[in-house]
Amino acid sequence: MTEPLTLEQLRLRVTELDRQLIELVAERQRIAREVMRAKRSTGHATRDYRRERDVILGVRAHAEKSGVSPEVAEQILRLLIRTSLATQEQARVVAEGQGSGRRALVIGGRGKMGHWFVDFLASQGFAVEVADPSGPVDGYPHRIDWQDSPLDHDLIVVATPLGVTTEVLHALAARAPKGLVFDLASIKTPLRGGLDALVKAGVKVTSLHPMFGPDTDMLSGRHVIYIDLGSPAALAEAQELFQPTMAERVVMGLDEHDRLIAYVLGLSHAVNIAFFTALAESGEAAPKLARMSSTTFDAQLEVASRVAEESPALYFEIQALNEYGTESLSALLFAVERLRATVRSKDAEGFRQMMERGRDYLHTRPQPEREGM
Repeated sequence: MTEPLTLEQLRLRVTELDRQLIELVAERQRIAREVMRAKRSTGHATRDYRRERDVILGVRAHAEKSGVSPEVAEQILRLLIRTSLATQEQARVVAEGQGSGRRALVIGGRGKMGHWFVDFLASQGFAVEVADPSGPVDGYPHRIDWQDSPLDHDLIVVATPLGVTTEVLHALAARAPKGLVFDLASIKTPLRGGLDALVKAGVKVTSLHPMFGPDTDMLSGRHVIYIDLGSPAALAEAQELFQPTMAERVVMGLDEHDRLIAYVLGLSHAVNIAFFTALAESGEAAPKLARMSSTTFDAQLEVASRVAEESPALYFEIQALNEYGTESLSALLFAVERLRATVRSKDAEGFRQMMERGRDYLHTRPQPEREGM
């Protein structure tokens, strides 16, 4: 009968497995560099989202068969893919005639989401030009004023601050470019006039809202919202940009979008702003609270900390310029007042009902689906 391994022997075995894992990662990275060189020599796009999707789904399936958590396996693979992309995305396709051969103009491409789209489009084979008065984006052709352009691009992305986007849309409508036009604004009702002007000018136009931030490099589980402005061709072409990715593509109307965004962004931002405002004005020192923190407090504090680092101007626009914005704030005010009254009156039954209603509501929300599973 084989003697069981000692604790020291088991630890040595784990150390050896860790070493082998690192060697496998190094080998994967070497192969990834070869892939990058092959792509550059053949003119393929830097990033293959369809391949990423297939690899992730395959690893999840294999992990489940092997008794490993598919979620853990996916997290490991995502990290490996991101590491590979850090190298591969340095070989962006920007020159005329490479990749698909189509041309794109990103107005406001130096901004955070504008820059994300510049890189995204280049990785898909577009020859990308940036128009931004604040300066160029390294590696891309640049012009200070987009109105100096002949606007003969296949795609025009408006990634300007919300306060000037309507002006840009109206100016584009006056020139009626032939290519697809869309904006990236977080709320749409302030853009109604500019979008309508483009529609009336016969421009192939839609409106996008990427439901992720500029630091996103993997689109699995993310959503891209498309606003239906009555042009099936524009919708189809815009959706095609994200077809190879794992992003969920959702189509809706302009008013429906802003009504829902009042809760998805407006309410969630407001809750966190109220949370850190209450803490900041409580008179309690942050270090003392940290020593007494709980799992729930720590999780909420982490989210609130990220919100506090965001742009006050952008977050104010999301709250103040949405025609439906006060609806969610009123709902939040009503909920807090109801909670306060329930606690002050020591209404245990009312408190229980609030908790149970929230639990039932949250249990009915659809869980994220994974393609192919």
